[in-house]
Amino acid sequence: MNVLSCSINTLYDISDVEVGQHFYWQIGGFQVHGQVLITSWIVIAILLGSATIAVRNPQIIPTGSQNFFEYVLEFIRDVSKTQIGEEYGPWVPFIGTLFLFILVSNWAGALLPWKIIELPHGELAAPTNDINTTVALALLTSVAYFYAGLTKKGLSYFGKYIQPTPILLPINILEDFTKPLSLSFRLFGNILADELVVVVLVSLVPSVVPIPVMFLGLFTSGIQALIFATLAAAYIGESMEGHH
Repeated sequence: MNVLSCSINTLYDISDVEVGQHFYWQIGGFQVHGQVLITSWIVIAILLGSATIAVRNPQIIPTGSQNFFEYVLEFIRDVSKTQIGEEYGPWVPFIGTLFLFILVSNWAGALLPWKIIELPHGELAAPTNDINTTVALALLTSVAYFYAGLTKKGLSYFGKYIQPTPILLPINILEDFTKPLSLSFRLFGNILADELVVVVLVSLVPSVVPIPVMFLGLFTSGIQALIFATLAAAYIGESMEGHH
């Protein structure tokens, strides 16, 4: 029980982690990272604008942007079906939203000139460069797979915690707390490390070295988005099928 309590407190206190200076907003009695909200709204606007353009004039035979977005949708459907199974349909919007938001957030951190926008404190960066964003996405994933399991199996879903033997009850419970921890820290750590490497190289060799590193960062950012979405789908599929 002490281990479980420690895990809960660790997850709850993650939002206190800070890297660099931040621009804070006071909303009611809460203090929030203003720059994260600004960049998140920009990413959401990009996604909504792109989706609006893609469906504005749909064709029977897709061309251009419609063809690209249909390919992306088919890719997300394949990932969801592979991990969740035949009942993947209702979860495609959730998995797709996670994947696209993380992908565009990661790429926005590398491609958009955030530094031209001056803030009283801190500076703009990718939303996924903030631990609060990655923890929120991980907690949404946890809620999703609990909902999937309870919807499919009812209260018998909790029987997985005593399989294959009741002795493993504490470990099986702890597993549900380590999942969001690993999801959030993996994404946050990789994106933060990538941006720090680019900043250091730009300060040392501003003309040559950073360009290939930035392209490598775009590739790894895409991989991180795919890993997060794939694991989210795998957790949902596991909760619907049973304990593995």
